[in-house]
Amino acid sequence: MIQLFHVYKYYRNDFLALEDINLKVEKGEFVFVTGSSGAGKSTLLRLLFCEERADQGQILIGGKNISRLKEAQIPFIRRDIGFVFQDFKLIQRKTVFENVALPLEIIGTSRSDIKKRVHEVMKNVRIEHRKNQRPSFLSGGEQQRVAIARALVNRPSILLADEPTGNLDEDLALDIVDLLRNIQTAGTTVIVATHDRHLFSKISRRKLILHNGKIVSDGMPE
Repeated sequence: MIQLFHVYKYYRNDFLALEDINLKVEKGEFVFVTGSSGAGKSTLLRLLFCEERADQGQILIGGKNISRLKEAQIPFIRRDIGFVFQDFKLIQRKTVFENVALPLEIIGTSRSDIKKRVHEVMKNVRIEHRKNQRPSFLSGGEQQRVAIARALVNRPSILLADEPTGNLDEDLALDIVDLLRNIQTAGTTVIVATHDRHLFSKISRRKLILHNGKIVSDGMPE
């Protein structure tokens, strides 16, 4: 599903954000990516989402080398990748339904299919009862559920989540991760970047640890 071969990413002043990353994530796998601030977690997810380009190495997603994609091809790859942000990035003037529907509207999905798929995904993440509310009237946990629904409405095979529980208390955080785990059980590949050790210590899933842009540990918890 996802393969990285000797991937490097540099920023200004030759700062090395990722160094010689070699990684394989199988279809339907759940992986935590962790490490201290600046370890390279968010950079890794941005490369997978084609938001940034690797400076060296190859990245394959579903057998396609995204390192060689032209800019015009990137939106088509992203249709198969959902992305959940720490700060939700919901549009405040739109309702929950409208926020979730946005990715489908962008690609020209019919109104009948939008209605069906939005209701389906909102029901799955247990936010359907808030469909006519605007984000400012929702709790943090509810806003994150809306963000997850929006990321899933295209039925992607991969879901990337960057610190999805960073703004939530412990109970809500565990609730969100339980939701992500259910999504993975349904067949979606899930990669979650988090610095919350308490979170991943409670859930037995593969853990990838980054330090100064390098993978220093990769495996299942004991």
